[in-house]
Amino acid sequence: MTRLSRIVRGTRGEEFRLLGRAVLGRKTKEIVPRLDPSSIPIIDHENLDRVTAETLVESGVGAVVNARRSTTGSYPNLGPVILARAGVHIVDGTGEAVFERVRMGDEIEVVGDGVYRDGVLLASGEHLDFEGAERRLRESREAVGAALESFAQNTVEFMRREKELLFSTLEVPPEISRRIRGRHVLVVVRGYDYREDLATLGSYLRDVKPFIIAVDGGADALLETGRRPDLVFGDMDSVSSGALRAADRVLVHGYTGGEAPGLARVREAGIVGAPVLPAPGLSEDVAILLAEQCEAELIVAVGTHVGLTEFLDKGRRGASSTFLTRLRVGPKLVDAKGVSKLYPTRLSVAHLVGLVAAGLVAVSAVAASSQVVADIFRLLALKLRLILGI
Repeated sequence: MTRLSRIVRGTRGEEFRLLGRAVLGRKTKEIVPRLDPSSIPIIDHENLDRVTAETLVESGVGAVVNARRSTTGSYPNLGPVILARAGVHIVDGTGEAVFERVRMGDEIEVVGDGVYRDGVLLASGEHLDFEGAERRLRESREAVGAALESFAQNTVEFMRREKELLFSTLEVPPEISRRIRGRHVLVVVRGYDYREDLATLGSYLRDVKPFIIAVDGGADALLETGRRPDLVFGDMDSVSSGALRAADRVLVHGYTGGEAPGLARVREAGIVGAPVLPAPGLSEDVAILLAEQCEAELIVAVGTHVGLTEFLDKGRRGASSTFLTRLRVGPKLVDAKGVSKLYPTRLSVAHLVGLVAAGLVAVSAVAASSQVVADIFRLLALKLRLILGI
């Protein structure tokens, strides 16, 4: 498909124009695998979070059309700033019309703040540029107090409704329990700074060899580093078939009512007999609780940082689930960055052998070039033979 060049913004009389293939998704993470530079994603994502924005930037798209407001001002979400800083054109708040009038795969054109097909305007919104996104970010920081109050109320409500998250026993398959008991467990989520986290854990992974639980797309994150998960767990809405097949075991996160939408996705990947674990809360939180229940010695989290903005990015249900999980697990859960700083970097046996060999080569070169040094080495060798009686 021909893709029109971007016109430089800020030049008088010119406006942004981009032709591309429409990719629609109510859940942004579900359409990410289909995106490339020829795509124009149409999403339904209020308060665009940092991880989603970074993923959209990595896909190479030049424009994003959002049916909702990418930032409502309720808390300081970073998503719109990240997109705009990367040069991605944002058409914000188009409403439901864009989902009603555009079909998957349609060739559409984004012109300024409108979405067109064959020259006909289908939907329009507001162009959210970098300056506008930054201004809203500054304004939303003043409203964070109200967001925290709402978070506290929602946590209490969630605790009343989902108290089994704190007190219930998960139905973990016995084989998984046996493999985890007494070991370190690494829980990998394709979330905040996951690449940096994995890069800093090289010596820890090599020496400790933890049991690795990949949550959904975390399995693909591991494969990028050349590692395979021991267990893939989640609702399977963002993991590739290749990553599912690469894992030793697959465990599907089911709803407490018995539904397990991820089971169909697992079967599509050619995996049969995968068990289902029903539990309330987010998959990443249930994975941590699973490790804690199976008596893991230590749980190391990758990509699950929980600063203020990250908590609020999760939404009311997600933030409450994460808060209660950490309340239950306590000090057994540590962040990957903390482990990388406390765990000493060690030389492997191969590195030590190489270092000794290099030293011997250097000494041999010196001995060969100096008759005096060569004589000393011969005397030392003779003395060693006399001591050993050989």
